[in-house]
Amino acid sequence: MRQRLAVLAFLCAATAARAAPPPELQAALEHAMAGQAVPGMAAVVIRSGQASDEAVRGLRRIGQADAVRPGDRWLLGSDGKAMTVVLVARLVEQGKLAWTTPLAGMLPGLAAGMRPEYRAVTLVDLLSHRSGLPENLGDEAFFRGLYDDPRPLPVQRLAYITRALAEASIGPARSEPSYSNTGFLIAGVIAERAGGMPYEQLMEQEVFRPLGMTSVLFLPWRGPGPVGHVGGRAALEKFDPNPPMLDPAGGASMSMADWARFCLDQLAGAKGQGRLLTPANYRLMQTGHDANGLGFGLGWGVGATAMGRKGPALTHAGSDGNWYAMVLLLPRSGNGLLVAANAADSMGGDQAAAAVLREMAPSLAPPKDAP
Repeated sequence: MRQRLAVLAFLCAATAARAAPPPELQAALEHAMAGQAVPGMAAVVIRSGQASDEAVRGLRRIGQADAVRPGDRWLLGSDGKAMTVVLVARLVEQGKLAWTTPLAGMLPGLAAGMRPEYRAVTLVDLLSHRSGLPENLGDEAFFRGLYDDPRPLPVQRLAYITRALAEASIGPARSEPSYSNTGFLIAGVIAERAGGMPYEQLMEQEVFRPLGMTSVLFLPWRGPGPVGHVGGRAALEKFDPNPPMLDPAGGASMSMADWARFCLDQLAGAKGQGRLLTPANYRLMQTGHDANGLGFGLGWGVGATAMGRKGPALTHAGSDGNWYAMVLLLPRSGNGLLVAANAADSMGGDQAAAAVLREMAPSLAPPKDAP
């Protein structure tokens, strides 16, 4: 099963003002790609709430001479989960949803068929990976059938979650977190019902348009621009990408500048100056929902440190097996780093992204034991 969206990296109103990409960021890309097969990469550094122009290196597609360009779109995978959370929070603030409503109340038509252990699960449980739901649907034959499913995406998602809610849990809700793409798909269906339109349209209306994010496309991938890669080839075969119904769990591709716009709003929100949500809902997103307030926030990994540097830190990584994207945000300083690659673990994209973070981290925050 391709469902490779579940990559979470625990590396533990600002405007999108632009500055030239620092030479050290370009050098970090060059160092990170050396010895790896990843064709192309891009990165943006954020300092004091200001995003640089992106640094780019490499090729859009292996075996061709077309170089990566500023403004190209990159598939973010599960880095888009925080965007899904913002959509849900917007609907909460509009009075269309509530954080504490039980799942049986939000999906009454499915209540009779869902397992009893899921009926009291809330949106916070779903979005902090503490619902008890498995990572993905266990019925692989059904999943593969989604690639040829002609039904509208909301209908496909409803069919998926109906099956998922009948599968056994992996543990009690609100106990140890366990990463779940299915939880985000359920939240996507709930948002569709509350908002009265497909998830993709809701995201455009509630998140992307207000932040000026104009480059966003959802699955399936469409050119021109970088192509994902797997196993030394362009990932253009039928089952290489995820089916579009998985969008709420991480199907968005966008320019690095647009991704930075979202991250800048998250950093501004941590200081009570975000454009999309109340300060309370930014805090809800950016606080861990386990006993010590670390671990899983809503759409974020939350850590006291990251890469050996002083936090608090918000982190995430995303991949469908063909692309890899990683983000580190440091709310206290307003600093951060966004990195994307058009290949994942089979071609060293994950290692290259982590290497860029390691090289740049000392310039973003003091050592973790600094006073």
